[in-house]
Amino acid sequence: MKTMKRNLEERFYNRGYSAGVEGRSKELCPATSGPGRDAWLSGWRDGRTASWEGLTGVSGIHCDPRIAS
Repeated sequence: MKTMKRNLEERFYNRGYSAGVEGRSKELCPATSGPGRDAWLSGWRDGRTASWEGLTGVSGIHCDPRIAS
């Protein structure tokens, strides 16, 4: 059975979230413009917020979009 590819914006969001939780700079965004950049930056912001609130590792597993969805 073939699996469907995830939505491109969802993938950008998830990768941005990961970068934000890990404390990486938003300047590392792979997209230069468009909806991909918007989704990545949105995920990055959410990831940074989770990191600042201490929701990393096991304590933040319920917030991680890669696992929770």
